[in-house]
Amino acid sequence: MSKPISYTGLLKEMISIPATSREEERRADFLQSFLGGMGHHAERIHNNLLLGDPYKEGHGIKLLLNSHMDTVSPAEGWETDPFIPVQEGDRITGLGSNDAGASVVAMIAAFHEMVPQLEGVINLLLLVSAEEEVSGPKGIDAVLPRLGTLDGVIVGEPTGMQPAVAERGLMVLDGEVKGEAGHAARNEGVNSIYRAMRDVDSISSLSFPETSQWLPDPGAQVTMISAGTGHNVVPDLCRYVVDVRSNDRYGNERMLEMIKEVCQADLVPRSTRLKPSMLDREHLLMKTIRACSLDPFGSSTLSDMALIPFPAVKMGPGNSARSHTAGEYILQSELERGIEGYCNFLSTMGKLVKNQ
Repeated sequence: MSKPISYTGLLKEMISIPATSREEERRADFLQSFLGGMGHHAERIHNNLLLGDPYKEGHGIKLLLNSHMDTVSPAEGWETDPFIPVQEGDRITGLGSNDAGASVVAMIAAFHEMVPQLEGVINLLLLVSAEEEVSGPKGIDAVLPRLGTLDGVIVGEPTGMQPAVAERGLMVLDGEVKGEAGHAARNEGVNSIYRAMRDVDSISSLSFPETSQWLPDPGAQVTMISAGTGHNVVPDLCRYVVDVRSNDRYGNERMLEMIKEVCQADLVPRSTRLKPSMLDREHLLMKTIRACSLDPFGSSTLSDMALIPFPAVKMGPGNSARSHTAGEYILQSELERGIEGYCNFLSTMGKLVKNQ
């Protein structure tokens, strides 16, 4: 008889292996070996680990479980070593325990448990991804082209096992306003700062009459500004940065056009790929949410859901407020409920697929 898997032990071993974004190799090595010991072959794409066959025949739908192994760097204020897990009663403290180690472990457990039960009904895939915290090109972006079309995705992030069915997007704009240099004492030139100030005022006055069912209104904030070479020189160039948060009613491209219309600056987006999302109320994922009596909500925090071009929901054990903090922790009971919650969700979805 095989020895039962200690998922709490797996989480602690993960925590003990540093894996800040773009430096996940050792943790990926460990997880690949651990998964092999469970009987699962993990395909390695950079430091991403993919389990399951995306092109397996004879299955009703194709569903991806996805969470990330990487962490941010430790914040200041840790009273213990962030890479040495400490368990006191129910509480497990360590960097990445909550975001998103517990989701990774719970998804591994659910995948291991549910693949044989869903045979012929759901082609279940599992992706433990890298570079999520920096939205890096060697993270989920490097794996998605290998997966073909997905019917749905569950993204593991700390949400208290309640499903986020919508998520805000992010876009950063670099603005450049030109003027003409001149001597300040003689009131010469065209002051680029004054021109930029008019842009800032216009951006702050944008209105968004269309409301989202799940998400807050979009927003655009000028967060950085720089200009000038000397106190007596009228500046001929002013640069500023705009942080743009989009929603399902006002996507990144629409926000960009709205901001361009009211600004004099030359505005260049660093990227438009971190897109907002919203799950259709008649999608199988939403039907499963209702069948499980879960409480859907809209999320303002970013995850790999922003990069996934398929219907997705964000759900996992833990609490988002603990993420990236000194003393980050997860409760063992939350981990256990996460495993149970994922298994119940997948089982319920399988029943719905059979009844379609």
